[in-house]
Amino acid sequence: MTQAEREPENGKEKEKDREKEKDRDKEKEKEQRGVKRPIVPPVIPEPLQEQIQSNFIVVINPGSATLRIGRATDTLPVSIPHVIARRHKHQGQPRHEDPWLMREGLNKPESNEQRQNGLKMVDQAIWSKKMSNGARRIPVSADQARAFNKQMRPAVLDPSSRVKWTNTSHHPEFVVGEEALLVNPTDCYNIHWPIRRGQINLHGGPGGTLTAVMADLETIWSYAIQKFLEIPLRDLKYYRCILLVPDINNRQHVKELVNMLLMNMGFSGIVVHQESVCATFGSGLSSACVIDVGDQKTSVCCVEDGVSHRNSRLCLAYGGLDVTRCFFWLIQRAGFPYRECQLSSKTDCLLLQQLKETFCHLEQDISGLKDHEFQLRNPDSPAVLYQLRLGDEKLQAPMALFYPATFGIVGQKMTSLQQRSQGDSEDPHDEQYLMGTQSKQDQSAKATAERKTFPKPSGFDGESCSQNPEPSDRSHSQEMDLGHSQSDCLTGNEVEESPFAVMSRRTAISQFEGKALGIDKAILHSIDCCASDETKKKMYSCILVVGGGLMFHGSQEFLQHRILNKMPPSFRRVVENVEVITRPKDMDPRLIAWKGGAVLACLDTTQELWIYQREWQRFGVRMLRERAAFVW
Repeated sequence: MTQAEREPENGKEKEKDREKEKDRDKEKEKEQRGVKRPIVPPVIPEPLQEQIQSNFIVVINPGSATLRIGRATDTLPVSIPHVIARRHKHQGQPRHEDPWLMREGLNKPESNEQRQNGLKMVDQAIWSKKMSNGARRIPVSADQARAFNKQMRPAVLDPSSRVKWTNTSHHPEFVVGEEALLVNPTDCYNIHWPIRRGQINLHGGPGGTLTAVMADLETIWSYAIQKFLEIPLRDLKYYRCILLVPDINNRQHVKELVNMLLMNMGFSGIVVHQESVCATFGSGLSSACVIDVGDQKTSVCCVEDGVSHRNSRLCLAYGGLDVTRCFFWLIQRAGFPYRECQLSSKTDCLLLQQLKETFCHLEQDISGLKDHEFQLRNPDSPAVLYQLRLGDEKLQAPMALFYPATFGIVGQKMTSLQQRSQGDSEDPHDEQYLMGTQSKQDQSAKATAERKTFPKPSGFDGESCSQNPEPSDRSHSQEMDLGHSQSDCLTGNEVEESPFAVMSRRTAISQFEGKALGIDKAILHSIDCCASDETKKKMYSCILVVGGGLMFHGSQEFLQHRILNKMPPSFRRVVENVEVITRPKDMDPRLIAWKGGAVLACLDTTQELWIYQREWQRFGVRMLRERAAFVW
């Protein structure tokens, strides 16, 4: 073989050797990294950005008490307490702690009387309903349990509880989640819950400004993404985010959250969607009346084919934590043997939550006195065992969700409706602009009609106004409504109304918002606000309960019975079956909304909803009006 023939063969062999060396280097890198998920996705050309893989989409569902976060491909999200402890900046600084189980309106002079009246209504409802065998329940007074409980003394199980305070000897700037709940009260840390009753927790105390709360949210979410999802923050530019927001939300706060996720944390794109709609996606339903009973709020909304009916939206300012506090009040009446229990202590709040979840129920057939026991494991204390005898307290506490007067909350806004937006200077074509231009168009049309025709009978103008074109409907997207049944007298175009009419409507709305509706009445009101009887029939046929606030044994049958008894007779005849779903697909109801966000990430139609970082930089909040899946 000649020299000229050998050279090409040698060149090929060298190329093969180089390729083998590259493969070896890649194998070594994989071994060093432990072969985890790829950190950087394959390079995607700009025109094909929509085809991003689902494992590079992070779904965030920020609740009042719990943050749920995970990749869209994860089976279950990571759930952590939505709380942060921040170290004091200066020595001697007074300690601040956002309340957990406590809230305003509990210590008013009328609170105890209202609580007692609510309890009477609960007792009357309990005794009026027979058990499944047809027998009446055996009445049990708190005095019978109190005599036993007052004699009980704790038994020591272990000299050490094996629960320790969070170690802060290295003075970390912040502590997040469960560790924040176990920060020693004597340490120099402030405790902040960034979200209260579904909204940003703004208050006059330390860390209560919008800037401070947004910084807390960014810190908690960044910590969760790094620790639990194992995504370095520098790589978030390769990821996108789906953010779930309440149906009744503050637009300014949503705008701040989107800005934080895109500009501060560095996600490349974001989709914002409503929790109720995502709940229907997660449960595989096309239409449902969705009741989300959270820790601090309960929201009710009718969803049809992926659209939330704005007239049907209600938010009730109570939830699972209020049931926990009510249960504590009831077991105190029954002589709770752990007499040092305080609502201001984080460890005692955790215990009370556990007791409520273990003992409370909505099962009418369970009656009479029963003996229970529970363990108390507090840091720096021995582990002890308590005996506890309880009767109807276990049923009375969750029934407070249907008789909210039992919570004893006085002077607080208990029912929220969709508020009209105050407008945004960055979005000149928002609903304020549309309302103003619509009003001018109406006036111009009237003037033209008056010139061309004879005067019309009274009521003609009202008829013409009722046939507004579609932009007018969008312009009222966040107008405060009491729904279809009351909208004729309580809503309308403020420009056209007399000052007296405006004042009367606002007074009626204010009175309605001051009422504390029970869950069953809120459901009936929400369904009644739907536009057509056909839609109402759909909603009665499928009532979906999500969230962790109503996870009591017997809740499905209990709620179904109350809806059947209270629904209008006209619908009772035509609705074949009132179905209440509390565990769709046998899933944990607390995770349904997050699961729906993960489903949303996989839908082809979602590709039209992405807001990219560059677009947000250039157009800002206007992108939400253009891309949000709901009327912004």
